[in-house]
Amino acid sequence: QALRERGCGSEEQFAAVLREIEAEVQRRKQLIHQSVERKAIIANCYKRKHPEVYILQDSFLAPDFLEIVRYCTSPNADLHGLLRYTESFSEKRIYRLPVFTEEFCRAFVEELENFEQSDMPKGRPNSMNNYGVLLNELGMDENFITPLREKYLRPITALLYPDLGGACLDSHKAFVVKYALHEDLDLSSHYDNAEVTLNVSLGKDFTEGNLYFGDFNQDPTPVPNYIEIEHVGTQGLLHRGGQIHGALPIASGERWNLIIWMRSSAIRNQLCPMCNKKPELVEAEGFGDGFTETIEDDVPETVDLCSLW
Repeated sequence: QALRERGCGSEEQFAAVLREIEAEVQRRKQLIHQSVERKAIIANCYKRKHPEVYILQDSFLAPDFLEIVRYCTSPNADLHGLLRYTESFSEKRIYRLPVFTEEFCRAFVEELENFEQSDMPKGRPNSMNNYGVLLNELGMDENFITPLREKYLRPITALLYPDLGGACLDSHKAFVVKYALHEDLDLSSHYDNAEVTLNVSLGKDFTEGNLYFGDFNQDPTPVPNYIEIEHVGTQGLLHRGGQIHGALPIASGERWNLIIWMRSSAIRNQLCPMCNKKPELVEAEGFGDGFTETIEDDVPETVDLCSLW
């Protein structure tokens, strides 16, 4: 029914699309196993250029970011007070804040370039970006991304997004995407498989390539109301994962962005954010896509089959 409503008028068209869908289903079923294999090879064979960037330190974080975290963990912290520390954009609940130091961003990008130039196996960050790095495969989840989410970001998201599980973001998917001439230039409109997303501009020198944001994915507005937001080096944008957004083409140079999809099992266990249905779960490695069974079932963490990669 859905395929026919989208233009599959003949049996030949229907069969061709069905073959593509079946191939994509099989590809996604293999993703976890392939990722585990790549991670093992990288752990055993990759020679790191800047080993220090794999363990989060306060010195990597902008002083103003640490001040925001101190405020958010103080007894009387509230949303109104937090907004004094951030830049807000319209009514879309998008916030800009400093995150890293320039020195860290420089070293981090050098590490990413070193990995990119190596002969290590590499997975695509997701189904829309062809250039970048999956940070769990690089070995950055345990000692960098997880503490960043738990200790520093969650106090902020608890005040900004309480309705999206901001106080209980208990898993993530983190990756870096690269935009350059003759590679990926832009990113089409989409929404993320996340409750809350952090997008940090790491550098390097580039022109154009603003982000644009439309309506929330479930808003019924027939004509999207887009706003453009410029990237600022070392600074990050926090937004709802379901916010329709994309990236305009860069005109010159090269840009690296750190993306963290943060997920709350308390929220997504009720309804899959990708298909708006009750999740049907299968066993997965690591965080999977952030879905969990109830505690009494005592089963491993799980992943939703309709997730976007």
